[in-house]
Amino acid sequence: MKIIIINGPNLNLLGKRETDIYGDHSFEDFFEILKDKYDWFEIDYFQSNIEGELIDKIQEVGFSYDGIILNAAAYTHTSVGIRDAVSAVNSPVIEVHISNTASREEFRHDSYITPVAQGLIMGFGLQSYELALQSFIN
Repeated sequence: MKIIIINGPNLNLLGKRETDIYGDHSFEDFFEILKDKYDWFEIDYFQSNIEGELIDKIQEVGFSYDGIILNAAAYTHTSVGIRDAVSAVNSPVIEVHISNTASREEFRHDSYITPVAQGLIMGFGLQSYELALQSFIN
């Protein structure tokens, strides 16, 4: 099974930024643990702070991968383009958030992606990614 995790803006700073919300581990360290634990999956990773690059990656993998785990970060609440890319591809998309966005600032309560994603997992820290990965097993 071939899965890709796509992370949006500022998630390259995990472990350094707002550790009270996002924790003190880098995503790269967590990703290596995830790959070792689920070594029967082919798991790829992509991160960009640029909206168009995220759209390009969704379009590139969205017809050949078995699933996409997408944390569009701040673009979740602003990007019709990312929403449309998710709608356009065949691969199922699980929307993931490290924090519980529904319990944060009001502007984080609305997601353009949720209505077109297969599912939503949020609020379990980095474990949210593993829960999304497990959803593809079922």
